Amino acid sequence: PRRDVPSYPKYMLSQETIGALRKPTFDVWLWEPNEMLSCLEHMFHDLGLVKDFNINPITMKRWLMCIHDNYRNNPFHNFRHCFCVTQMMYSMISLCNLQAKISQIDILMLMTASVCHDLDHPGYNNTYQINARTELAVRYNDISPLENHHCAVAFQILAQPECNILSNLDKEQFKRIRQGIITLILATDMARHAEILDSFKETVDEFAYSNEEHVTQLKMILIKCCDISNEVRPMEIAEPWVDCLLEEYFMQSDREKSEGLPVAPFMDRDKVTKPSAQIGFLKFVLIPMFETVARLFPEVEEVMLQPLWESRDRYEELKQIDDAMKEIRTAPSQVFYNGTEKSDL
Repeated sequence: PRRDVPSYPKYMLSQETIGALRKPTFDVWLWEPNEMLSCLEHMFHDLGLVKDFNINPITMKRWLMCIHDNYRNNPFHNFRHCFCVTQMMYSMISLCNLQAKISQIDILMLMTASVCHDLDHPGYNNTYQINARTELAVRYNDISPLENHHCAVAFQILAQPECNILSNLDKEQFKRIRQGIITLILATDMARHAEILDSFKETVDEFAYSNEEHVTQLKMILIKCCDISNEVRPMEIAEPWVDCLLEEYFMQSDREKSEGLPVAPFMDRDKVTKPSAQIGFLKFVLIPMFETVARLFPEVEEVMLQPLWESRDRYEELKQIDDAMKEIRTAPSQVFYNGTEKSDL
């Protein structure tokens, strides 16, 4: 635990950066860790969370530094991914005018859960944890081992007085926020995707902000959207994330092969390509989820769905090119010399 006054070099955000931070087009690759920390700090201040929940600004700095220190240097599940997810949540809060629709406690849950949602991710997914019978899988009885671990680490950090941004809440508020954060982080387990999306679909057409269960379902869908939202971003920002994810997948599948464990085809370097990986994910996971959200927030269509449709079309074109190249490589060699087939010579 850090007991000193935080010493990350404070990055002064320009007005241009402050404006860009509210949009999904924000270029997440341009920033060093200290700048990302300053941006996260700005988001909590800008949303009024520091003021409304009487958070000590120095404690906020310490908490963010401790969060940073508890993300590992994985190819994908790292601190920059944490920043991406939180920045996209900040964008959605702004775009959908959520502060006018849900409580500040809900906003605090969404932002805090986004920051904490992948803490201490080891770079190997739940399937690996369960099949390899890791300590995490044993501890959590094969039930969302990673997400349970992320929650536990989040509250271990908050248990340190110098990092406890929730220290000025009363017991009831803390209990409510703790339960909310746990619910949201556990919702990021993709094994629960269909269950969570189907529940939201059932309520979206008669959605009521006065209904606590409806609001909980909305928050779960929002963090899911933000967690897997890279393809919402412009192509030049989104595409490097695909490379990062495939690198992490290949790292896992290589290990699974060496340990004699089952290997998922979408993680196998000998079977998957970038277009094939993305097309199915866009068509069957991302687009249906964002289309459902757009039924409640029509403003999502232009800003978030349009880039997803364009990304799907682009990857389908790339797949056609890949398939054509594969056909050329596997076709029998037919070389002609002055009109005579090579095999006749």
